[in-house]
Amino acid sequence: MDLFSISQLAQFSGIKAHTIRMWEQRYNALNPQRSEGNTRYYDNSQLMRLLNIVSLMDEGFKISELCRLSNEELIQRIKKVETHNDPQNPEEYYISQLIAAGINYDEWHFEKVFSHCLLRMGMKQTYLKIMYPLISRMGLMWAQTEVLPGHEHFISNILRQKFFTALDSLPPVVEDGKDWLLFLPENEFHELGLLHAHHLIRASGRKSYYLGANLPLNSLISAVKQINPDNLLLFMVHNETKERAQAYLDDLRNLFPNKNIYVSGKTDLLKSLSFHSLTYWLEGPKNLEQALI
Repeated sequence: MDLFSISQLAQFSGIKAHTIRMWEQRYNALNPQRSEGNTRYYDNSQLMRLLNIVSLMDEGFKISELCRLSNEELIQRIKKVETHNDPQNPEEYYISQLIAAGINYDEWHFEKVFSHCLLRMGMKQTYLKIMYPLISRMGLMWAQTEVLPGHEHFISNILRQKFFTALDSLPPVVEDGKDWLLFLPENEFHELGLLHAHHLIRASGRKSYYLGANLPLNSLISAVKQINPDNLLLFMVHNETKERAQAYLDDLRNLFPNKNIYVSGKTDLLKSLSFHSLTYWLEGPKNLEQALI
């Protein structure tokens, strides 16, 4: 049995910790256990209950009504929504249910929910409105090392398969001289954000060279020399110090003075950095789409 803090529940569900506490006090939504130090902690069933409540919040039910339902009654209402394949707020519904499937190591349910996403929203909107927010929510937990490694690997491996399948289905790229080179610096291993960017670039018809995770600087220098891309794109997700991240960014700027350098990743870290000429912070996929115009 896995145990979670209230901050972990907030990350998984997208509901602020003080709101979860309020639901507990007003509606008895959850029944946390307490440690000897009087700290709340929750098991898998409590987390799943919260995710199911969040999934149903926009389906015409009051939060007070949902919190009174048993776990079995919540599941029955979830099944009813899935049967009709018509959630009122599909984004939050699908994200919560995908996380729930991941927490339960339930690949069948994950595939079922993902298929509903594709049928309801189409591939592009699924990747923009479901997978990117899902990656962002999970990525924040990775950066804080709060998600259990088993859950991390299970969810990330399924999503990686989805991205590679989607990439294989894309048409040939356009040779327009605006090539992109994508990579993660050394000690960066979480590729989902980078894969999402790779998919967006390829879907736009541009050529994208994907070099993956943990790329040594010397290998990057060699690749840039051979490929000569117009744009470099990297993610910083790892718990890196401001000084080391800034030094790495400055090194890239000095090594590749004529290249556009795009950086995405951990918001708190990137907010603290200085971006020089031809160096840009991509806060989300909309910024990347604008750069591709």
